[in-house]
Amino acid sequence: MPSDRRIFPSRAELAQAAAEYLAGVMSASVAARGRCAVALAGGRTPRPVYERLAEPPLVTRIPWQALEIFFGDERAVAPEDPNSNYRMAADSLLDRVPLEPARVHRIAAERPDRDQAARDYERLLPERLDLLLLGMGAEGHTASLFPGAPALAERRRRGGPGQ
Repeated sequence: MPSDRRIFPSRAELAQAAAEYLAGVMSASVAARGRCAVALAGGRTPRPVYERLAEPPLVTRIPWQALEIFFGDERAVAPEDPNSNYRMAADSLLDRVPLEPARVHRIAAERPDRDQAARDYERLLPERLDLLLLGMGAEGHTASLFPGAPALAERRRRGGPGQ
């Protein structure tokens, strides 16, 4: 895959460019396949991108009715908790766009049996995601996969809540 390295003078310009790119990918996926399955990233990094997706003109360019929203990871907290990745995505994007709530599939990571919550979420995941957003933490983690963690050796399971 060819590299397309870009440097932006500000975080705001980076967020705008990323939002425009994502809007284009979502629209192209819907045009090609009639749908777009998106897994959102959590943490703080994607918030400004999500906010721009929910604002004109991008909000009107995205075929929200054809999107299915999933999550790459979630913290083991309730969805209304300030640390919840779902809450961040809902506040910055999902509650601000014309997206049916039934098309948003959050990880129920607040459940006491997180292993069962992971198995239940695994069954919700589509066979293929059209768009997977990933961020990276300061110590190198992505999607709640931390360097050296036993979860990195997993070869059979498809998803689940983070710590």
